[in-house]
Amino acid sequence: MATILGQNQYGKAENRVVKITRDGDTHHIKDLNVSVALSGDMDDVHYSGSNANVLPTDTTKNTVYAFAKEYGIESAEQFGIHLARWFVNSQEPIQRARIRIEEYAWDRIATSDANSKFIGADEVNHSFVRQGMETRVTQITYDGQNWEVISGLKDLVVMNSTNSEFWGYVKDKYTTLQEAYDRILATQVSSRWRFNWSDDEQRMPNWEKSYAETRKHMLQAFAETYSLSLQQTLYQMGSRIINHRSEIDEVRFSLPNKHHFLVDLEPFGLKNDNEVYFAADRPYGLIEATILRDGADARIPVDMTNL
Repeated sequence: MATILGQNQYGKAENRVVKITRDGDTHHIKDLNVSVALSGDMDDVHYSGSNANVLPTDTTKNTVYAFAKEYGIESAEQFGIHLARWFVNSQEPIQRARIRIEEYAWDRIATSDANSKFIGADEVNHSFVRQGMETRVTQITYDGQNWEVISGLKDLVVMNSTNSEFWGYVKDKYTTLQEAYDRILATQVSSRWRFNWSDDEQRMPNWEKSYAETRKHMLQAFAETYSLSLQQTLYQMGSRIINHRSEIDEVRFSLPNKHHFLVDLEPFGLKNDNEVYFAADRPYGLIEATILRDGADARIPVDMTNL
């Protein structure tokens, strides 16, 4: 039975590109997920395997990153128009380009009045929390006499676009990671904290205020810590909570390191001055620890998966 080729398209899907625009000490973020689909005169590659009309999908990926540098990202629409126009006009066999873009919005983190003592600046304009925010969680245990309340949050995505380094680590014959003296630090915070309220004779905390204040101190510590490791940042986040919230005795964090790698743009004659990054979702470093008030017992489970 004879067959014929119907609709077809190809391209590179879900190219994660993060563009940092530096306006002095104030930074701006555009975080996109770009999918490219191209169609046109592609009969031969399907029938005979001839790639004469095929622009490699790897090239479409490279174009996304190069355009982020060359044209910037004013808006998702503007960026997609640039890409579609380029693919159709620069490649005769390509007759149609479809660019799908998801944008992940970030809000600037408001810091405390005392942040200058952490980083030596009057304002912090490089720390962001992704919109969409987190899921709030709590677990209450009661045995008829005693209460245990463990609250927290998950999926709180935060980023520092500078003021983070990673160097001086152990190196062996399998080490390929280059030392970094100015890197993006990003993580998706999962945290639980345990209240010291345990019986009805005690004054019950204001739960709403406690959550809001705990979250605030967590974010401020993330923004105001000049980080030499994610472990250091984690400890500062937990310490800030313990030191400012007397109702909390224990905090545990699980922080995946959401790696951002500089894209090599030299093959295209472009210099990447800490501007265009590839956002990798896996594999990732996973940093976990508990911070306690001095004298308190650790009761939050090490594995918070089902908490």
